[in-house]
Amino acid sequence: MTINRLSAILLSTSLSVAAYAQYAAHDPYSDLYDSETVSSFKKHVSYITSAGFEGRKAGSEGEKAVAEYVYDCLKEYGVEMLVPSDGEIFGISRQPGDTLTSRNVYGFIQGYDKSLNDRYIVIGARMDNLGTNEMTVDGRKVTQIYAGANGNASGVAMMLELARMVSTNSLIFRRSVIFIGFGASSETYAGAWYFLNRSFSDSGRIDAMINLDMLGTGENGFYAYTASNTDLNSIVSTLSGKLQPVYPELRSDELYPSDHRAFYSSEIPAIHFTTGRYPEHNTPRDTYSILDFGMMERELEYIYGFVLEIANTDRNITFRDEPVVEKRQNSEDVVAYYDCDYRPMFLNSADPRQFLEKWVYQYLRYPEEAVLNGIQGTVQVNFIIDKDGKVRDVNVAKSVDPLLDAEAVRVVSASPKWRPGRLRGEKVNTSMTIPIEFRLEKKSERKRFGIR
Repeated sequence: MTINRLSAILLSTSLSVAAYAQYAAHDPYSDLYDSETVSSFKKHVSYITSAGFEGRKAGSEGEKAVAEYVYDCLKEYGVEMLVPSDGEIFGISRQPGDTLTSRNVYGFIQGYDKSLNDRYIVIGARMDNLGTNEMTVDGRKVTQIYAGANGNASGVAMMLELARMVSTNSLIFRRSVIFIGFGASSETYAGAWYFLNRSFSDSGRIDAMINLDMLGTGENGFYAYTASNTDLNSIVSTLSGKLQPVYPELRSDELYPSDHRAFYSSEIPAIHFTTGRYPEHNTPRDTYSILDFGMMERELEYIYGFVLEIANTDRNITFRDEPVVEKRQNSEDVVAYYDCDYRPMFLNSADPRQFLEKWVYQYLRYPEEAVLNGIQGTVQVNFIIDKDGKVRDVNVAKSVDPLLDAEAVRVVSASPKWRPGRLRGEKVNTSMTIPIEFRLEKKSERKRFGIR
């Protein structure tokens, strides 16, 4: 262990103990009644949200320290680690001369079935958060820390305790299970993309991905989102017939964009377990005190049962029920968005969310017939940004309904010009896939169309 690492741990531990005392002061004896799992959850969250890590922004020393903590925990729990103790490092070129360095941490537990243990289930959680915000109050500078207790210390804690449970019971898992903490998730899910496209050579042997993001506010609900994948929905339905401490509500709408999107882009079935958005989301109030650790323990038991079911199923889990609605007929060289040295930019931002927020959702019109029939879901749209920055060859990669598909294609096709992507200094035609969400807001959408 390096001197810097030791200093960071000592500092963060003292800060986290102080923070814990602050939140627990109302009942100093409550921890005496905690189960082993709840005690572990509290330990993980307290450490990950330590003030000394300053909100663990992507590429920061705080994110690095959390990655090292995740490594140590996974190794202690019996996971065979596949990366060095400081993680697998990767760089992100966001602007010319601006490279961010982050890291993934992962290992695996081998399945017992020789016919299936070269197939994988990936369980992942994002490690980074928003960092800090400087503001002036009464003439003095104040630093706000985005601790991200629910987003996503709760998911990382859940992933670590799942690793402990799977390791303890590894003799009953047929497939191998990979546990991964993703770095730089806030940077367009860069860690998940890097894992799939650069570091893990057997990504084609991943049968499913389980994403754990924001799982600490279960009193408001517990949800599962599969992008309407028939096979994953069927497994959730199978478990609903078995005795469980809690059951997730299957949602057709994506409650929160996260690392599962990178797996969708690689056509790997994925399920996102979450307790959904909450008032403290992406604010300095997202602290240890808002988490319901007892509910997290019940969620853990359910998700463990889901992992066991999916790791042992004989079902061939497929990405889609039907082929792509429309295939691009173009033999011209096209570079994938993430393979560009400098990615295409919309309104001076290389983050696809800028295009969704500033263009797509500003001009999207929900088809009235779809509103009348309660049709909603997420349409995956492919398109090319050519060397001149024009959007062309727009088509549907994952359909929801012809009404929604047509509107998604319309609004993307009408896009203004982008700044084209570059590879080795040359402008290139760049392919992208984005998810366009159609979600009915109950009375508001019906009122908008004059429907009672």
